[in-house]
Amino acid sequence: MRPIRPLLAATGLVAALALTATACGPGEDDAAGKPAAESAGSTGGSASGDTPADLADALKKHGVDPEKWKKGEWKNWDKDKWLRDAKDFVNPVIEGLWKPDRMKKAKDPARTMSAGDLSGDQGVSDPEPAPVRAEPEKLPYHEHAAPVGKVFFDSPEGSMVCSGTVVKDPENPGRSNLVWTAGHCVHAGSEGGWYRNIVFVPSYNDQGKSAAALENAQPQEIAPYGAYWADWAASSGEWIADGGHTGGAGAPYDYAVLHVKPEKGTKSLEETVGNALTVDFDAPEIQQISGMGAWGYPAGPPYNGLLMHKCVDRPGRLSVSPGTPTMYRIGCSMTGGSSGGGWFVAGPDGKSVLVSNTSIGPVTSGWLAGPQLGEGARSIFTMMSEKFAGR
Repeated sequence: MRPIRPLLAATGLVAALALTATACGPGEDDAAGKPAAESAGSTGGSASGDTPADLADALKKHGVDPEKWKKGEWKNWDKDKWLRDAKDFVNPVIEGLWKPDRMKKAKDPARTMSAGDLSGDQGVSDPEPAPVRAEPEKLPYHEHAAPVGKVFFDSPEGSMVCSGTVVKDPENPGRSNLVWTAGHCVHAGSEGGWYRNIVFVPSYNDQGKSAAALENAQPQEIAPYGAYWADWAASSGEWIADGGHTGGAGAPYDYAVLHVKPEKGTKSLEETVGNALTVDFDAPEIQQISGMGAWGYPAGPPYNGLLMHKCVDRPGRLSVSPGTPTMYRIGCSMTGGSSGGGWFVAGPDGKSVLVSNTSIGPVTSGWLAGPQLGEGARSIFTMMSEKFAGR
């Protein structure tokens, strides 16, 4: 086991941020004597790929045959088949669906905005930040950014990819199976319903290999800790009602929480990757934050989605719609695919806390914006924690 180190150290006006892990890394033996990649996972649900009875009932309630779903019926995006309401989330495990090649081909669900999209009170928005070039994360990722990973999902447009972060679960201390991401990575907003086949892959491409080097990669090279299927997801009512292709009025509420379980194994996600971040719903005023870091896997040009990057900048305010909260905005060259990736600041004790996630950016990369997490976000997070208390 590696020694415990601070997740994030902040110094100066613009913080120098570093995420670290405390668990056994991929390929090392855990306490049970099994490789971490084989023992990864969470408790509860089915680890074999079989559809649990309650999930089967949920599918049948909507006229969906569970076996047909797993054999390809999930590709039916007809309006009457695309479940939309918060209570209707279903995500049956389809073992072996997310093979390395399918992950590599997943596209970014870019949420870009032109100047005309910014209809908010521009007196509230601060000047556009200077671009900040994203830096590649140090290798291997499990030693420097263990809680960060990729979120894969299927949409009517095909296989898509976002980023996500393992976060602490108050009801399951030390054994969290919660992942923070963006609302538009799990639900289409006003344009549709819940996406399908949602999985989280922590420390994706852990050694930072090139596309050529990954041509014949083994599964553990792409997903060192395995794949974790969402068995429940929650996003804001505002995103579900008003979210759009460019973020829309739902952008300031573009966040989501996943509860995940392993495709294989029984160990909790937090125990497996070795760390999780606290979510801070009482962050200081934007003007009081000297440095904020965003992590993710940008997939839109000039990036290819294989490598983890990070940006650090002093945040400003962005208003996108009258009557909605202002968003954080930082200079950053990351593109689509980094959506959902966590935004971190140093907490009172010097350790990193998650305060936002990547939501939208401009048509030409240069900055990113993320929602402030207030009482609405806290309510969703608390509901998810309590729903799986003790599991």
